[in-house]
Amino acid sequence: MDPFRVPPELFRFTDGSRSGLPLAILHAFGEANERLETALGIDDVRTRLREVGWLETLDDDDLVKTLDQLKDQGHLETVQSHAGDYRTASEYERRNLQYALTRQGEAAYAGVVRANEVLNATGALQTATLEALGERLGELAKQLEDGTDRRVFSTLAEVEGHLEAFRDNTKRFNGDLQRLLHAEADMATFHEVKAATVAYLQEFLNDLEHHTHTIATRIKEIDDHGIERVHRRALNGAALPKPDARWLDVRKARWDGLRAWFLPEDGATPRVEDLHNLARRAIITLLQVLDRITESRRRASSAVADFRELARWFTVVPAQEDLHRLWSTMFGLSSARHAHLAHADPEVVSTTASWLDAPPVEVSELLRSAGRTERFTRTGRVRDVSAIRAARAEKALQERAELEAAWNMLDTGGVVRLSAFEKLDHTVFERLLDLLGQALGRPPGAEGTRRSTTSDGQIEIVLRPPRNGAVARLTTTSGVFRGPDYEIEISTAGGGA
Repeated sequence: MDPFRVPPELFRFTDGSRSGLPLAILHAFGEANERLETALGIDDVRTRLREVGWLETLDDDDLVKTLDQLKDQGHLETVQSHAGDYRTASEYERRNLQYALTRQGEAAYAGVVRANEVLNATGALQTATLEALGERLGELAKQLEDGTDRRVFSTLAEVEGHLEAFRDNTKRFNGDLQRLLHAEADMATFHEVKAATVAYLQEFLNDLEHHTHTIATRIKEIDDHGIERVHRRALNGAALPKPDARWLDVRKARWDGLRAWFLPEDGATPRVEDLHNLARRAIITLLQVLDRITESRRRASSAVADFRELARWFTVVPAQEDLHRLWSTMFGLSSARHAHLAHADPEVVSTTASWLDAPPVEVSELLRSAGRTERFTRTGRVRDVSAIRAARAEKALQERAELEAAWNMLDTGGVVRLSAFEKLDHTVFERLLDLLGQALGRPPGAEGTRRSTTSDGQIEIVLRPPRNGAVARLTTTSGVFRGPDYEIEISTAGGGA
């Protein structure tokens, strides 16, 4: 989209303290155009000025000067009236020269009117506008089937008008809503306005989804006919004296704006959903504000009221000492109790150094609560752990006895095969597996023999490979173990292998 470009002198007549007369003159010419009077003489200008409310005394020189000023700025142009009947030369000079609005003057006046409308208008989320927009889109789809080009043009113009009204009202309402959220007014009025706004938004949201679906469906129906073809038919129905491609560009831009609101082509989020989310957030915010207002009314006092009451106390306390005592009681402030603290290395900091320039000193948190820097407490009693020690010693003896019993059961007294154990308790079997694992973790000797001892050096195991690939089968309380039928010898360290 190309940026807006406005002639620099378009609204120059609004500058200065005497901008009222040029504005009134443009207003007079605008009202004359409403009556199809395109050119006005000086006397006509005076008459029109009174009609638009300019009642100040105005001589001819000031009026002509202002008219010439507007002419120099490009808002007015002069024309000669040759159809009049003039009786004297002065009458000819007065009535022959007439003024008319230029294209720029019409634009300037329209801009002022529009600005005044915006300043005085209030926004609204009107479901009636959405309903009318959906109906006109449906009518446009019907006219594309069997209607004339003129009907297509008029219906399309109505669609664009409803869309523009909806967009303008939505923007103004959003601005009013944001100002309302930050407004500060009388509590009673404030509460009533916000409560009414919440109800208004909730009612609008109830109908928004239905109207949005209807409009999106109508847009799809019209797109099926080809929007360029629709605009071409509307151009034919407009019966313009000079068909202009820019007219089609404006129609396309407005249709793209309609799609952006209800059915974007690129799959983006429709703006109407943003409006829906905005309204929901506004409802939540307004309800929260209303809750705070209600809660503040329920409270008997507030921080502001407390400080005002305290201020009254200060005005009635008679003595200076009482004032200090009241201050200390209410705010809990007293003299500093950390001035005696020193740095970790006092020699590094000069005793004449300012507190502002000196490095900070660590202050204990206890100074605030107890007035001292360290916490001094009585030494706690030593707990009697003799019973725990006895229990642990007894448990250690029991475990040692169980371990020795397991070793005694595994003591082979010579070389045996692994299958000779046949049945074992699961605990003893775990000890046997530990010994086998330690032995297998050792590198074999020249004859394939592996030796290992327990960590305490009390038990030694000698492991030789099985003969003829025999398989041992051991039964425990937890299951059956199968593995190579090694030749093993388990004995105390230093025993014969």
